[in-house]
Amino acid sequence: MNATSSKARIGFIGLGIMGQSMAGHLLAAGHPLAVYNRSADKAAALVAKGATACATPAQVAQQSDVIITMVGYPSDVEQVWLGAEGVIAHARNALLIDMTTSSPALAKRLAEEAAKAGHQALDAPVSGGDVGAREARLSIMVGGEASAFEKALPVLQLMGANIVHMGGAGAGQHTKMSNQLVIASTIMGVCEGLAYARAAGLDSAALLKCIGGGAAGGFQLNVMGARIARDDFAPGFFIEHFLKDLGIALAEADNMGLELPGATLARKLYDELAAKGLGRLGTQALFQLYTAGG
Repeated sequence: MNATSSKARIGFIGLGIMGQSMAGHLLAAGHPLAVYNRSADKAAALVAKGATACATPAQVAQQSDVIITMVGYPSDVEQVWLGAEGVIAHARNALLIDMTTSSPALAKRLAEEAAKAGHQALDAPVSGGDVGAREARLSIMVGGEASAFEKALPVLQLMGANIVHMGGAGAGQHTKMSNQLVIASTIMGVCEGLAYARAAGLDSAALLKCIGGGAAGGFQLNVMGARIARDDFAPGFFIEHFLKDLGIALAEADNMGLELPGATLARKLYDELAAKGLGRLGTQALFQLYTAGG
């Protein structure tokens, strides 16, 4: 079946905070959906709506025209794509899309290995967190061949509202690194501003209403800041995953001879939270380091 068909068979691997919603949009649009997650219970809600649960990534690959992965770490991506039970070995002339935030070098390697096996591959990491995933308005940054991007676009449009082809293999991941670097320094500023306001005795909700519509406004202040104001540190994006991203970005920057003091400080602060056992909280939990008892 043509991957651009509205009824293309889609496989989705990785049903975490964001993947669950993203896969749900594909199913709701009428695509036959095969799913796999290491914790099988996370597939239950989608199976109840008509998705097919698979025991391995290979089973997903064998019945899908388009295969999407949204897993945790580069090592997970390697296993799912390149392992003996991985998608490259078991797919049939498929379009493979990795939406995990991973390394640009790995994205290039995956594209090369996929091409050798007769597949097309894209790296297409996303931004927008759990809210963007639920509301199908993620920003999707795509690297790979233009022909593969055109095939993937109708599927990507079911999950995102801002979809940009950034260049060849690895370009999507480089774009996501830029995104994470902007967030790293921005969330520190949000935490500092809200910590200052709290210490000054200001009402946090009133503060956000006041400054959120001005030059300081943006997702980190208006969405994550609102969570901070409620002392809501539940994950929309895990600290431990953000640390992974910062590690990749700083390594890439080092290779390019760039010094990034904001990201370096952000990693140091998030390392402190992780050392306290808070790595499974959301990135807005950085606020705890700025307040008494953090």
